[in-house]
Amino acid sequence: MSHWSQKLRRFAVGLTVLLATALFAHPLFGLNVDEARAAALLVLTIGFWATGILPEHLTSLWFMLLAMLLAVAPAPEVFSGFSSPALWLVFSGLILGLAIDRTGLGARIARQMAKRITHHYFALLGGLVGVGIVLSFLMPSSLGRVALLIPIALSVAGHAGFEPGSRGRTGVVLAAAFGCQIPAFAILTANVPNMVLVGSAETLLHVSPSYGEYLLLHFPVLGALKAVALVLLIAWLYPDRTRPTATRPPVARQVLSRDERLLAVVLAVALTLWMTDSMNHLSPAWVALAAALILMLPRFGIISPQQFRQGINFNSLFFVAGVIGFGAVVSYTGLGARFAHLLAQILPLAPGHPLRDFASLTLVSLVTGIFTTLPGVPAVLTPLAGKMAAASGLSVKTVLMTQVLGFSTALFPYQSAPLVVAMQLAGESLLPALRLLLALAVLSAVLLLPLDYLWWRALGWL
Repeated sequence: MSHWSQKLRRFAVGLTVLLATALFAHPLFGLNVDEARAAALLVLTIGFWATGILPEHLTSLWFMLLAMLLAVAPAPEVFSGFSSPALWLVFSGLILGLAIDRTGLGARIARQMAKRITHHYFALLGGLVGVGIVLSFLMPSSLGRVALLIPIALSVAGHAGFEPGSRGRTGVVLAAAFGCQIPAFAILTANVPNMVLVGSAETLLHVSPSYGEYLLLHFPVLGALKAVALVLLIAWLYPDRTRPTATRPPVARQVLSRDERLLAVVLAVALTLWMTDSMNHLSPAWVALAAALILMLPRFGIISPQQFRQGINFNSLFFVAGVIGFGAVVSYTGLGARFAHLLAQILPLAPGHPLRDFASLTLVSLVTGIFTTLPGVPAVLTPLAGKMAAASGLSVKTVLMTQVLGFSTALFPYQSAPLVVAMQLAGESLLPALRLLLALAVLSAVLLLPLDYLWWRALGWL
């Protein structure tokens, strides 16, 4: 880390501690004592996660401890992450990744992919982002996509000659992680915030966009162009060149081993269940956990107790539990909803100013996501859509769709559980994800959102 980066991080940490101390010592912004105490803890947690001044899992553990000591929220809310399907999907994903690596199946798949996409770094990044988009149409769970693609991406990185800690390996991980998540916001059924938006809109406002309508409105810019932007930004932030002959092992045997066959069957069944979860109503987490437990059965499975102890990084589980508990505490305290209401009151919404209204509504969604995490944005803002529509003169459906522009532009990794899970599965720091998110947000503000505005105007939404 450069000298200026260190100074900037220390400044950010100092500012975070100062603001949290001020909130704790004397309630500000019209908050009562309990709300101010909760806000101080949330600000401190966000600042420490964003700067990485402490290891992420340690910040999460401190957050949970202080939340209990300060009585910010009851234990079921603070520790809700440990009962969350997301945590168990991370746990299962770590085991599946270990099995994919141990059996050599990941290396076999990676060799086939490497023949096509490792000849150039751009092709490698673009190929992984493209695979993530294709999986987004097939698998409704971004966490499931991450659990499937990250171990394979790591094998591909090895075949491309990228060692752990190299810029190329980091770029490959970012391409797989962001490819599974960011373009998926443009596909209605591909992630949780989209479905929360549709469900709450149907329940509260009796408005429901169709699959095709949603895809036409969002995919050209938020899906396709943003995917291209991802590849360009990753190649710019983490430049490298592939060295496919540097670490490529001798040609592997053609016949699948017994362990590879077992793993392939288990993964095929899991993938089928993930793709059909709208029919079987099984959470991707429990499908993944079942697959992981099968692979650990004595004498029948693949992962021995010793391999389990040595190969599983439990730090990532505590971090994910903290992120989920953070969202639950924000929801319980009502601070996210309070902040959104305040923004709605001060926004310069007025009929006849579509550009200003478009920018204002996008901004309120983006900023709300910092305090509620991404799935909380539609839960907080959808009840306000009618009021915002009346103030702006836009249709309720248009106001609802602007939420997508905001919650698809995260600023910090903790806002998106799939991104956190992906980086933890890959054993990468969150700082590269933070850099990419901030760069993507800037590019979105200066290029993609203006293009989105023109596209919406062309379609008659504004």
